[in-house]
Amino acid sequence: MISLLVTLEIAPDRVDEFLGYIKEEAADARTKEPGCRRFEISRSVDRPNVFTLTEAYDDLAALEAHRQTPHFLLFRQRADGGLILSKSSVCGEVIDG
Repeated sequence: MISLLVTLEIAPDRVDEFLGYIKEEAADARTKEPGCRRFEISRSVDRPNVFTLTEAYDDLAALEAHRQTPHFLLFRQRADGGLILSKSSVCGEVIDG
């Protein structure tokens, strides 16, 4: 299994917009992608415009398939133009869990 942790800093005045987009993306990933095992959205307690996405996929092929879905491409399109101020991610192979 492959895990993906993505941390996003969102423009403070666009958090509500982001929440609408990312909730839709998460629901689509969970229901439309057989290789997606988890797509969870967390919000920082200390910084309300920072979010972490915790995702799990069967394998790298499932992750790559996720990145080609219409709903992911739509999310990326919506995120252009200053919605996301910074992004970091870690992709790893699950060894225990």
